[in-house]
Amino acid sequence: MDWTVPGGLAAGLLIATVTAPVGVSGAVFLLPVQLSVFGVPNPAVTPTNLLFNVVAGPGALWRYRHDGALRGGLARRLVLGTLPGVVVGAAIRVFALPGPDLFRLLIALLLLPLGLWLCLGTLAPARHRPPHANELPPRTLTGLAMVVGVVGGIYGIGGGSLLGPILVGRGLPVALVAPAALAATFATSLVGAAAYTLLSLVSTGDVAPDWWLGLACGTGGLIGGYLGARLQPRLPERALRLLLGTLAAAVGALYAGQTLN
Repeated sequence: MDWTVPGGLAAGLLIATVTAPVGVSGAVFLLPVQLSVFGVPNPAVTPTNLLFNVVAGPGALWRYRHDGALRGGLARRLVLGTLPGVVVGAAIRVFALPGPDLFRLLIALLLLPLGLWLCLGTLAPARHRPPHANELPPRTLTGLAMVVGVVGGIYGIGGGSLLGPILVGRGLPVALVAPAALAATFATSLVGAAAYTLLSLVSTGDVAPDWWLGLACGTGGLIGGYLGARLQPRLPERALRLLLGTLAAAVGALYAGQTLN
C-alpha cells in the first residue's frame, strides 16, 4: 500500500498525458504494469482498469468539451454500440477467459495489426490514404462499436483504444475521433465496472477491482488526461496519427512477446 498508491498515481499521470491526445484512455498500457509490477490477479485486473477509466475520464472529456470538440453524433453512436457490448464482454471475461495467456494473445492479435496498418497508412503517399468520405454508415458504426465493446469488456479498456485506430485508419481526423472514443470509453467503463462488481457476488476468484490501485491510477489519469487533451490542438494531424498507430502496435508487440515467453 505504501508504494502502490504513489506508484499508481505516477503511472496513471504519465500514461494518460501521452495517450489522451489520440483518444486512448491509457488503460491498455496499465495492464502490463498492473500484472507485472503491482501483481493484480486475473481477472481482477480488468475491472481495475475500468475503474481507472471511470476516475480518469472526466479530465480529458472536460477539456474537450470546453474546446467544443465533443459536438456531433459520433460520440453518441459509439456509446450506444459499446454499452451493451461491454456487459457481454464482462461475462465472457469472468466465466470463459479467466487466465492471462488467452487474455494477452487476444490483445496482441487485435492491436498489433491495427497499429501497423495505421502507421503504414499515415506514412504512405497522400493519394493512397483513405479519404474522409470513408466514414462508416451509422448502423455499421454502431455494430462495430458493439463488437469493440465486447472486446473492451473482456480486457478492461472500454473499447476506445480499438475504435480510435479503426476510425482514424478509415480516414477520420484524430481531432474528431479522440473525444468521441474517450466518451465511449468513459460510458462503457461505468457500466463495465458495475457489471464486474455484480459478477463478483456470484462467482469465485478475484473478480472485484483493486480499489486502492484503481483510484490511485485514476487520479493520476484525471490530471494527465486533462493535460493531454489540452496539448492535442497544438500537435499536427500526421503526428497524432503516428502516435496512435505506434501506441497500438507497441501494446500488441508487448503482449505478443509475453505470450511467446
